[in-house]
Amino acid sequence: MEIFVVSKKSEEMKITRKKSNKLFKEAKKMFPGGVHSPVRAFKSVSGSPLFITKGKGSRIYDVDGNEFLDFCCSWGPLILGHNNSSVRKHITKALAKGTSFGTPTPSGNEIGKLILDNHRFMDKIRFVSSGTEAVMSAIRLARGYTNKPKLIKFDGCYHGHVDSLLVKAGSGLATFGVSTSAGIPESLAQETIVLPLNDLKAVEKVLAKRNDVAAIIIEPIPANNGLLIQDKAYLKGLRKLCTKHKTLLIFDEVISGFRVGFEGAAGYYNIQPDLITFGKIIGGGMPVGAFGGKNKIMNHVAPLGNVYQAGTLSANPIALSAGIAMLKTILKKNFFKTQEKKTKFFVENIMTHVKKKGYEFSIQHIGSIFWFNFSKNRVCTSDQIDGSKMKIFSKMHNHLLNKGIYLGPSGYEVGFISSAHTYDDLKHAIQIITKTLDKVL
Repeated sequence: MEIFVVSKKSEEMKITRKKSNKLFKEAKKMFPGGVHSPVRAFKSVSGSPLFITKGKGSRIYDVDGNEFLDFCCSWGPLILGHNNSSVRKHITKALAKGTSFGTPTPSGNEIGKLILDNHRFMDKIRFVSSGTEAVMSAIRLARGYTNKPKLIKFDGCYHGHVDSLLVKAGSGLATFGVSTSAGIPESLAQETIVLPLNDLKAVEKVLAKRNDVAAIIIEPIPANNGLLIQDKAYLKGLRKLCTKHKTLLIFDEVISGFRVGFEGAAGYYNIQPDLITFGKIIGGGMPVGAFGGKNKIMNHVAPLGNVYQAGTLSANPIALSAGIAMLKTILKKNFFKTQEKKTKFFVENIMTHVKKKGYEFSIQHIGSIFWFNFSKNRVCTSDQIDGSKMKIFSKMHNHLLNKGIYLGPSGYEVGFISSAHTYDDLKHAIQIITKTLDKVL
């Protein structure tokens, strides 16, 4: 494949952070670490975080007037890019009618039908306000349905800041090099059994000895601690073991849902989980989460059943209006094929250069998700990631920022390509990234 020549303009560009630095200094006096989510603090890369004021299409703009080609996409949900016109129109139309009612709304029925009519693996769905809330609710439902207390999760999978699952998690925690959080009672942490990824024998051994495991929860496409793509046989093995031992299988599709296909990883691998959790992507940029499954399980949720879950802003009409616009767009013919094609173009062009140079580097990718792996070897468990290589990512991140390319500020985080990214955008990024790899490797 052709590798494109970097333009003179991109070579000379260097950003200023004067206004961002000032705002961050002010923010640190008001907010813990100056941020509202840890990874935003730029602790694992250099400099202070950028304060973004605007997004349009594939680009974001900061307070200092710098423009960036964005591959973070608000950590995944902006599959249509920033400030998509259809999403914006739906939001403003809904906004004109009010912001919150605390009642059922027609938008809830409309988005529910859009999802369930096009997703084979769910009969009912309940909307909440975040991925963490969706996971928390799914766990409670699993325990209530099975009348069992224990959970199995996997090292390297992250499921939000739910107390019982914030044990050897990834994402922001891996950024700071810790394995758990203060404030979680040991008794609660002990309700969760943490097993290594990609090891069916370990799961089988635990389930054979215990009859108190309510559910196994997994990111079927782990994407919070690198992109740890699992073999289909492993996921099918989990399904088989859960069925055998009357344990529920929960797919946490907060990142993979509606990203690798409308049916997410469940559809991609053709595996029926018992429960599925979704997150921010449903809202097209607004705060939304959801959990769903088959009738026999979902009918245990209040008011039908005795598993309580509630939320004043659940199924907020503004957020759901954005989701409706997003879902209608991604349901169009060949949407996901086009996304995958663009991602392969991006990855293969960079890798042509990498292989020519013989660098210790590869890009793991699926659908429109990618991750820069500073190794030639496939990584499918968190312990295979060489933490010392994150120093290289820090240099790479800073260099890319100065050339107008924005990635999430941690080498453990994945990147995303949106429908707003054009081939010209990707060619430009390929130019800059390959030149940057020449500098840091």
